[in-house]
Amino acid sequence: MSEEQYTRCPACRTIFRVTARQLALRDGQVRCGHCHTAFDGNAQRVDLAPEPRAGAEPEYDDAALGPPTVTLRSARSLEPMDEEAQPPRRASDEGLATIAYEERFAWANRKPRRALAILYGVGTPLLLLVLAGQTLYHFRDHIAARWPQAKPALVALCRAAGCTVHPLADIGALSIDASDLQADPSRRGLLTLTATIRNRAAWPLAFPYFELTLTDVRDQPVVRRAFAPTEYAGAAADVASGIPGNGEVAVKMYLDASATTQAGYRLYLFYP
Repeated sequence: MSEEQYTRCPACRTIFRVTARQLALRDGQVRCGHCHTAFDGNAQRVDLAPEPRAGAEPEYDDAALGPPTVTLRSARSLEPMDEEAQPPRRASDEGLATIAYEERFAWANRKPRRALAILYGVGTPLLLLVLAGQTLYHFRDHIAARWPQAKPALVALCRAAGCTVHPLADIGALSIDASDLQADPSRRGLLTLTATIRNRAAWPLAFPYFELTLTDVRDQPVVRRAFAPTEYAGAAADVASGIPGNGEVAVKMYLDASATTQAGYRLYLFYP
């Protein structure tokens, strides 16, 4: 055997130049710097220059020479077994920049990575578009109320999507500024109800329902009834557009209370 010694990784067939001192450490247990397989360097030693047998043509162990695509590496590419906690080191025999084993076959991974990049590139804008559409759909009334210039576009979108844009329903921004209930002197049992519903918000609000309760002398309910906007707002009111911002609605209704006896009343605004 020549002075140079060689050992071969049983996994990737890479052949390494080694020294007797290196193989003596840890009983020859080393790790391949190419594929990171652990193996016994003594048991896997090979001879790259075998002596020909007498009377026979020289024969060479093709397996010992390794596959033609495998590079002969120096002992610096072998790693002791106790360095598992450290990142694998790779170095070429000439000390040049190292190319990872996986990078030799990186072409096999390019298509999946490219497909994934395309999927993200197409899917992310699509998801953002869907999210924007859902936001517009669920908050269309709020957007139209606070940004009136966007209402025509929202109405057009809703026309295509089969939805409608309504004024906001914010009962906390509505109040009854004044109300009065009087008996009509010209007709027995006829009551005249007048009231003013004020919108204290800066944007239009939906017309509310109001509930009228007639009470007796002990302030106990005698009769109660709820009225829809179309019943009290009058023909001139645009119920679909709502009560204008900082606006008010005058209510005047005639009620037949001939079948009851009442001493007072209560008014209550609500949205059904």
